Amino acid sequence: MNSSKPLIAISAFLLLAAVVFGVLNGSKAKSLRNEMALAKNQKEAAEHARQTAENDIKAREAKVAAGKAKLNESDGRMASAEAELVKTQTEKSDLQAKVQANEAQIAELQKHIEEMSKSPTNPNPGAPSVAELQAQLDDARKQLENAEHEKTFLTEKLQPGAREQMRGSEVTVQERHAPTFRPSVRGTVLAVNQAYNFVVLNLGDRQGLEPNAEMLVLRDATIIGKIRISSVEPSTAIGDIVGNSLARGVQVQPGDTVIYAGSSS
Repeated sequence: MNSSKPLIAISAFLLLAAVVFGVLNGSKAKSLRNEMALAKNQKEAAEHARQTAENDIKAREAKVAAGKAKLNESDGRMASAEAELVKTQTEKSDLQAKVQANEAQIAELQKHIEEMSKSPTNPNPGAPSVAELQAQLDDARKQLENAEHEKTFLTEKLQPGAREQMRGSEVTVQERHAPTFRPSVRGTVLAVNQAYNFVVLNLGDRQGLEPNAEMLVLRDATIIGKIRISSVEPSTAIGDIVGNSLARGVQVQPGDTVIYAGSSS
């Protein structure tokens, strides 16, 4: 009986130790589970933060790409606008140079006109009858109208309102008085400018000549071409040569006779 007491005590001690270890292990296991749950939550939070950062980076990259595209488009538009501006300025400079050259040529010619008007050349008395010219007048008017459109092209391109102003002033003059030019009056070509395709006549406002009057050019009583009056002075006038009215190789020359053919107005 006495020998069994130590065994009981040992058993009780072992049982108590087992209970203590069991409690400790349970507490440790619970702590480990809590740590695992915390680690899992931290991992999920880190993954979410990483995904958010990646999305933010992608969004920023997309914005940068869109900004670059807009910048490239703006650069392209600016380059195109600059090229168009340079082209326009070049065209305007060319037109202004042509106008200045024309003005210089006219000024030189006006000086020559003043010298010649002091002793004008007598007109050639030879001229065809009205019946001989009538068949060619309608065709001349059509050709002169086409020539007028070609002549005003550069002026309209440089100053779009110039033609309307010129036509308006002509209408005002026509309203004030009727044309007094006599079809039987003939004149002579004083000078020819082949570069700018116009002639100077010894007829002017004193003879009743007006802008837009159509004249036939004769040489030895034969029609060689047509002109249209563009500017009138008291005793002289300037007319544009209708280029397609001249035969190949034929040119208007000083001394040629001109006769009234009609008016395109």
